[in-house]
Amino acid sequence: MLVLAHAKINLSLEVLGRRPDGYHEVVTVFHTIGLADRLTFEPSDSLVLHCDAAGLSNEQNLAWQAAIMLQRETRASSKGASITLEKRVPEAAGLGGGSTDAAATLLALNKLWGLKLTAATLRKLAVELGSDVPFFIKGGCAIGTGRGEVVKSLPAMPDWWAVVLCPNVRLPNKTARLYAMLTEADFTDGAATRALASRLRKGVATIADVAGATNAFERVVAKAFPGLAKGRRALLKAGAPFARLTGTGPTLFALVEHLEEGKAILGRLVAGGHEAYLASLHLASQES
Repeated sequence: MLVLAHAKINLSLEVLGRRPDGYHEVVTVFHTIGLADRLTFEPSDSLVLHCDAAGLSNEQNLAWQAAIMLQRETRASSKGASITLEKRVPEAAGLGGGSTDAAATLLALNKLWGLKLTAATLRKLAVELGSDVPFFIKGGCAIGTGRGEVVKSLPAMPDWWAVVLCPNVRLPNKTARLYAMLTEADFTDGAATRALASRLRKGVATIADVAGATNAFERVVAKAFPGLAKGRRALLKAGAPFARLTGTGPTLFALVEHLEEGKAILGRLVAGGHEAYLASLHLASQES
């Protein structure tokens, strides 16, 4: 069984404040894109994972964690699978690379093992693996609230293209450290993100609407990754209409209407030595 685990971008991301449980309340609009990891699942007497990403151990791998959790929660310890993971989505980059692998694993093993769990049940399990894993159970376009785990689907964006630039910078324990750096000045009321979601529901959203949206982590990511400004300048110089952070970064993205426009921007970025991708706004459900 071959499964594509699609990356995501955050078209808008606001943090409303810190919750009593230590998490942060967010409002975000997610969208899956065509960039994807490839996972193959085959029947086996035991549970094994082969991953081509150097330095990513099974214990760190969310696909492995998802498989172990599904075994435990469904009392399916006698069931096995041989899982092969080919990483294509950059790790710890704000693209949901680990989370999408986890969701794809839950969906695939649910079928392979004949568990017949509903999507709602899989989403409940997914919460234990990460705040944005529930989104990837379906993918597409959605608004996320709570920690990001409360997901409601939105209509698709038009057939636009995402140009994605991945600066070559890494920060250990990135997400937790960046959340800890947020202050009251970074918190907003979610109005900008809800306005974008409203325009998506009405089918009137434009690239200008996305360009005018926001990401609460812009300030702290710029502080944590001083080289990010160089990447932003490169994306804009290459012809992108805007340069927005996705998730907690450091990946930047822009949207364009036409494939040829995206190819031209991508070509300039690659020629400049940048790691960049051109991806469709992918809408196929991960459930299919």
